[in-house]
Amino acid sequence: MSRKKILIIEDHIDLAKILTLHLSDLDYEVKHADDGLKGLNLLENESFDLVILDLMLPGMDGLEICRRIRNQNNYTPVLMLTSKSSEIDRVIGLEIGADDYVAKPFSVREVMARIKALFRRVEAFSITNNARKEQDNVVYGKLEVDIESHKVSVAGRSVDLTAREFELLHHFVKRPGRVYSRAQLLDMVWGYGHEGYEHTVNSHINRLRAKIENDPTNPEYILTIWGVGYKFNDTMSL
Repeated sequence: MSRKKILIIEDHIDLAKILTLHLSDLDYEVKHADDGLKGLNLLENESFDLVILDLMLPGMDGLEICRRIRNQNNYTPVLMLTSKSSEIDRVIGLEIGADDYVAKPFSVREVMARIKALFRRVEAFSITNNARKEQDNVVYGKLEVDIESHKVSVAGRSVDLTAREFELLHHFVKRPGRVYSRAQLLDMVWGYGHEGYEHTVNSHINRLRAKIENDPTNPEYILTIWGVGYKFNDTMSL
């Protein structure tokens, strides 16, 4: 198995060196960029298994880099580094598509645990996809979801989803009829450690509905179960 590659985009050199040292000890291949533009250049020319991304960067800020990562076809997990006081940035980052965040100052041990958890989630998601090869193309009514290629269409019209929106939809279509609470969706799609950010789920559900529903105010596919959460409509014809 090849070594996982991690890109650290962080302008605090000492902090980047500490993270690099500990990640290298875990046998990860690590590269470092000390400003946003250098980091973006590396992302455009190489593939990485994880990006550790500071929000406040010279050249280009972390939110814009995260947005550009999520506009790429291939999915790359993003762990944001934020200051303790920048809650609004954390919320925006999660809604743009960051997978997890750690607030500075942080424990290196916690960062390593978060990274391992992210890799476990990616691996579990890959295993789930492989186990469902025979059902890679799922059709409900006019909605068609190609699990393997991450393509979605409604009535033959291609729908452009972010990686996070697709992962949400994937969880729904693989278990139609199951009711998920916001906290459950937050844990499954964003990972642990996001207590109190259930509104992030709401905003992603709203954007997903705007893209796949004929009338987002009266959804046919993703239904709200008041006081509980959401479910995928299991009465839709296959």
